[in-house]
Amino acid sequence: MKRDYSQFLPFTAKNGMPEKASSFLEILGWNSFYEQQLSLDAREHYALVRITEVHRSHLRIKGEGVDQLIAFQPDLCVGDWVLYDESRQKIQYALERKSLLKRRRAGTGRDLQLIASNIDTAFIVTSCNHDFNPARLERYLALALEAEITPVILLTKTDLCEDMQTYLDQARRISPLAFVVALNAHEDDVRRLLSDWCKLGQTVAFIGSSGVGKSTLVNGLRGDSTVPTQSIREDDSKGRHTTTARQLYVIDGACVVIDTPGMRELQLSNAADGIAHLFDDLERLADKCRFKDCTHQTEPGCAITQAISSGEIEEERFMRWKKLAREEAFNSASLAERRAKDKAFGKMVKTAMRTKAKTRR
Repeated sequence: MKRDYSQFLPFTAKNGMPEKASSFLEILGWNSFYEQQLSLDAREHYALVRITEVHRSHLRIKGEGVDQLIAFQPDLCVGDWVLYDESRQKIQYALERKSLLKRRRAGTGRDLQLIASNIDTAFIVTSCNHDFNPARLERYLALALEAEITPVILLTKTDLCEDMQTYLDQARRISPLAFVVALNAHEDDVRRLLSDWCKLGQTVAFIGSSGVGKSTLVNGLRGDSTVPTQSIREDDSKGRHTTTARQLYVIDGACVVIDTPGMRELQLSNAADGIAHLFDDLERLADKCRFKDCTHQTEPGCAITQAISSGEIEEERFMRWKKLAREEAFNSASLAERRAKDKAFGKMVKTAMRTKAKTRR
């Protein structure tokens, strides 16, 4: 599937959003993509709201004249736009998402975990210390590219780094589709440095490990220190979970921003396109191999092994590509298998109930 990556450019008012919002909904990110999904009846009978907080037991919704807590629903996530029935105090239905960040749930389970939705730009945050890891950054980039979200790598804690250029060079080599910005969240003008992506009507999300400075960056955009932050451990640069809920903040005169808890484990599922686009150069090389089912190991005429031998590509990057592709295929197959079993079990239960009802007659 060929994609138009001209969308991965800093936002401008020419994209159709007003420079000044005419309503609170537009401040929250409402635009024509969601508007075209509404009928006149829906407009008349339900309130348009956006999910701004997700906690274990409840959700928070906001809209024109609406700001309240409702019961948690596992199929919804922060950033979703929904129609809310105020008289019955329940969500009528959710609108189609423009984008969705998701991963395989951490641990031994095979379920998908929804992270955030309807995002325009993903700020992938990493520190210039032990946290910096090209393989992990590739996972986040694949996640964003799969969702067709503009990826921006943010290198933080530059004040604690002696060789900033090395980190910049490594980050830029990961993918030409990602912008790279280095900054010190405590001293630099965060709002100015990120202004290209933080225009009015845009939704941005900070994702990354714990302790890399996501909440500090949110505070930098807000111009205050209301979002709690914590320091990292000095011996290994590990962070502590400061953000425990996914939350959407409105930045005065600018975008809305989603802060997410740190993710130390990021396993991809249903992200084959994102991986393919991230490693597009290797995908093109693989198409030149003599055999279609080439494993890129010992086969004659393998374009990949020839490129590694000539130094055209790095063997480590090739190995990461294969590992990520295998993991994604396994997770996706496991999820599909589970869904098929759940569907079959549901049919069995319905059949049993019908049979039982007939025997009672």
